Formats: sequence, C-alpha cells, structure tokens
Amino acid sequence: MKMNEEELEIKQDQEASGKQPEEQPEEQPVKKKRGISLFTAGLLIGIFLSWLCMLILFRVQGRQMPYLVNGRSTDKNSVLSKEVQSKIRLLEGSIDQNFIGEVSDEDLATGIYKGMVDATNDRYSEYYTKEEMEKVQESATGVFYGIGAYVGIDADTNYPKLTGIMEDTPAEKAGLKAEDIIVEVDGEEVRGMELNDVVSKIKGPRGTDVELTIFRQGEKDYLHITVTRDKVESPTVTLEMLDGDIAYIVIRQFETVTVGQFKEKLQEAKDQNAKGILLDLRGNPGGTLDSVVQIARELLPEGLIVYTEDKYGNRNEYKCDGSKKITIPLVVLVNENSASAAEILSGAIKDYGIGTLVGKTTFGKGIVQKVFSINDGTAVKLTISHYYTPKGNDIHEVGVEPDIEVDLDVEKYVDDGIDTQYDKALSVLKDKIKKGEADK
Repeated sequence: MKMNEEELEIKQDQEASGKQPEEQPEEQPVKKKRGISLFTAGLLIGIFLSWLCMLILFRVQGRQMPYLVNGRSTDKNSVLSKEVQSKIRLLEGSIDQNFIGEVSDEDLATGIYKGMVDATNDRYSEYYTKEEMEKVQESATGVFYGIGAYVGIDADTNYPKLTGIMEDTPAEKAGLKAEDIIVEVDGEEVRGMELNDVVSKIKGPRGTDVELTIFRQGEKDYLHITVTRDKVESPTVTLEMLDGDIAYIVIRQFETVTVGQFKEKLQEAKDQNAKGILLDLRGNPGGTLDSVVQIARELLPEGLIVYTEDKYGNRNEYKCDGSKKITIPLVVLVNENSASAAEILSGAIKDYGIGTLVGKTTFGKGIVQKVFSINDGTAVKLTISHYYTPKGNDIHEVGVEPDIEVDLDVEKYVDDGIDTQYDKALSVLKDKIKKGEADK
C-alpha cells in the first residue's frame, strides 16, 4: 500500500501517523468505583465536549447543527437517547459484575469514544486519547525514537511494509531494506493492523530492542531481525546532485518541517545551477494539506493547486500565484505507496504538464482529514472532505496515473540495488534536458 497517513521514524496517515518518543509509564489497572457512576458522568461530559467542539469548528451552510443542552443534543435523532444511556448503564453493570478481569472506568469510556468513531467505517477517522494526541503532535518535530525507517501498508497483502530506510540509523545497521514486509513485531502478527498501532509497537524507549519478522522476496524463509531503538533525527527532504547537474530531491513525507527543508534543498539545487530536477515521491504516505500546498507554490504556475469539497458542497480552493514556477525540466517518481499529499502534488504537476510522472499509479487517497481538539487533551480526527486536482479529477480509490509506467524489479533491487524506476526516470530527464538545450 501506501499509507495513509501517518508514519515513523518509521513513518503514517500515513499519515502519518505516527512518530513518537520514549516509553510510556505502565498503567496499573484501576478498580471501578461504584455508587453514582463516574463512568456515566464522564461519558456525558465527554460527549458534551465533543459536540461543543464540532459546533465551534464546523461552519455549516444551509443546515443548522443541533444545539446542546446539559451535554445532550436537542436533535431528536441524537444517538444519546434515554434508551442508549440506559443500555450503556446495563453494559457497565454487567461488565462490573461478571467480567473476570479488571477494567477501569477510563478505559471503558475511551472504548465508547473510539467505538463511536469506528462506527463511521472510515479507516482514516480516529479518536485520540491524550497520550495518543501528544504522539501525533510530536510527529512534526522531526526527532523520533525508533528504528529509522518509513512504513506503509502493502496493498496486496495488507501487511505493513518498509517503504524506505534512513541513512545511518538502527534500521540500516540491522540490515533492513525497503520493500521488506513486516509479518510480526515482537512475535505478534500485524496483518490488517492499523498503521498507527504498528508504528507504536515498533517505537519505544532508546536502547530497547524490537524484533521484526520479515518477509523478503528472494529469501526462502522469514528473517528475524532485532533492532535496537535509538534517537532518530528524520530529514523529510534530501538532495543529491547527480552527474549532468541534475538535482535528485526526495520528499519522504509532508509535515510542518518539510516546507523549510524543501525550500532549503531547492535553493541549494538552484545555487548549483541544476539543469533539471528528479523529484522522488515514492513511498511518501502524505502529511498535512498546508505543507504540500506551500511546497506546490515553489513549483507550479499560476492557478489552482487543489480544491476540496465537504459533505455540504462547500468548496475551498488553494491557489498559486506562479511567481516561482519551475523553469527547468522536471520528472517525478511515483508508485503505489505515494499517497494523499504526495498525490496532490503529483496530480497538480501532471495537470499543468510541467513535469513527467514516471513509475506506477499512486495509492488513491483523495480525502482530507482534520483533527479536532477537545479541551481535555483528547481529540478526534475525521474525514471532512474530498480533494480534486486542478482539472477536477477525483483520484480517491483511483490514484494518479504516471505518464510513463515502469515496474520496480524487486529482485534486481534486493540483489543488486538496481532501481529500474529511478533509472528510467533519470533517462527521461536527461532526454528532456538535451531537448531543451537543442531548442535554445
């Protein structure tokens, strides 16, 4: 796959998804206190805060949101009916009286909140506890504690897959490689698991070990690789100047820190009189809409970058003034793991015809999520709109097709380090540079 949204030192989300520091103190089970149920009171307060947050943050045209009284919606169709409240109390009492294990009121309440969001059947929507939200916020710092790899979901197998390995990191030192399929983490099967959960299992305190069971094409059996976690400073953008004055720029994800890093690398390329740019978005799971829009403004001509439409038909447009339009040949590498924000950028480049896309059709995540904070430190991430390329293409579950389709020969890549997609893209870029020089 690609991810979503959220990732890691090992990257998410996809999104994102997904980085974070050290250990969390082990939580001890809390025995439930009875009487007037703290759980029920907490539930009512939590739902009140959630609805209040939505009321403030959403501007709805043509439809009035139900207002709140004492934490309950006046909408007669609200899920928080007397019948539902009564059933929750019955379930709570049954768990308290019959469940053989221990469970805290806080855990039960969290289960209810997560269950409400899970009921949307949207893999990208999620309720965050306070601790989980802190991890999400840390993802933009560029400093993580983990193994130093990027991870996505393989579309064919539904297993997590390493989409890239950072240089001079525990992952590289342990011998992990891009395209490795993660079968187990510390002996636990991870197929079908949410990306954020996989990332959380791989992360951990500095100096601790994590064992990954890996399927690698060409190997007769699974590989069991132990990696010692460490602090990882994650550059989201890298630049390498190739022969022929070609700037090879890789964007691993689109986070807050990515904007400054990209501008810096792009300026370095210009200062070295780059004749062409090879932009690699393969394995990029996406990131924030704001980040990709700012980066697009460094490349695109005047016009739309992307526009979004919400459930009520409200449209938001993100535009570029064209003052920094790229004037040298551009080739963009994409693959089935290029998702979300990576598809916004590649889709716009294709629509304007300012670059040639090489590789495989992208993941096809054409929807936007937004995190709504609640004042107790928790939050909810919801899918709020579809996005469309400048020409109005909805790429959700479709993807962006490359101009030149090239498969990655995984066997050659694993055995000899030969990147067939990269080689083709570089050849295309060199031809474009030669043609441009000949036309002058």
